[in-house]
Amino acid sequence: MQSLLFFFLENMALIIALMYLALKAKELLFPNLTESTLLLALSILFMGFLTFSVMYNPYIHEGMRLDLREVPLYFISYIGGWKVGILSAIFPSIYRYSLGGPTAIAGILQTVILPVIIGSLFRNKKTVNKFFAILDIKKMLLGLLVFEVLKSVSMLLTTPSTVPITLSMLFFAMVAVLAMGLIANGENHHILVRKELEFYSNQDPMTQLPNMRFFKNKTQTLVSQYVPIAIVMLDVDYFKTYNDTHGHQKGDAVLRSIGQLLRDHTRKKDYVARYGGEEFIFCITDPYDDNEVMRIAEKVRDQIEQYHFEGEELQPEGKLTVSMGVSLNSYHKTLDQLIDEADQALYQSKRDGRNRVTAFAEKKEKEVEEVFN
Repeated sequence: MQSLLFFFLENMALIIALMYLALKAKELLFPNLTESTLLLALSILFMGFLTFSVMYNPYIHEGMRLDLREVPLYFISYIGGWKVGILSAIFPSIYRYSLGGPTAIAGILQTVILPVIIGSLFRNKKTVNKFFAILDIKKMLLGLLVFEVLKSVSMLLTTPSTVPITLSMLFFAMVAVLAMGLIANGENHHILVRKELEFYSNQDPMTQLPNMRFFKNKTQTLVSQYVPIAIVMLDVDYFKTYNDTHGHQKGDAVLRSIGQLLRDHTRKKDYVARYGGEEFIFCITDPYDDNEVMRIAEKVRDQIEQYHFEGEELQPEGKLTVSMGVSLNSYHKTLDQLIDEADQALYQSKRDGRNRVTAFAEKKEKEVEEVFN
């Protein structure tokens, strides 16, 4: 009996160790927390391999091959469902059948097929992104207990198994599945917290747009790689008047709507961010020419002007509008220079009457410098 308990302890340790390594590999290979065909295939292959590893050196009792093969199969079926479970069970089933013996068929039915069925019945079918979800440990253990009771009764009726053996298998299987669930939840929680921290460190919480930290990191990479860009600054006209008239909550709603309009009317390869207050900034990446830059900027301005904002009729111009400034030529300029040029052009738009797009006048700037020199 002592050797049997030590054997199941070794089985359990093997399962936990390989599970931990697999979860670390998942974090490294799939940092974006997105399910894919590759992740599904690797999960099936790993669970098949893990089950085989547990089965490779079994405990023999009167022709029976005893091990904890049901643990990884139940676990993957509880997470991924019956299709994933069946695919994971194909190789272990073939391997067990090839070994033969008086209990081969019974072993396949009781410890390969049955855990797949029970695991898939107890899984949460509404779970989205199942390989990164937090598991319901209590429900998972309840399903395993149902399986172990059914398996134990079946083994006692159809095989030379004894009550001490079945109870030992039940105990170690429960501990192994509990450990797998806790490790998976710990790793998934760690990943989710890290992604949440990354999100809030790079996003403006009110508009859900990227913040300036994220914007500068992305655009600085483009500048360093000499990718042509144009920087556009945008400011909401008479925003203080809107806030004073309608309150900050509706003012925040305006900023969120403008953020969405910016996302909708720029290109996928462009970067949009909240600059601060009622100011926004976006980077037009690799434009065809200056005309394309001005066309995109004018389109954004026009879409905001055409959009109906609640209470905009009380604004000084009878509608809510934005002023914009553009820095066109990024050649041999730093990102800070480009942002400063766009900011100067923005304030030129405000001086010229607002609700317009102004490109930074580089030649005029040089003429001013020459006068002062």
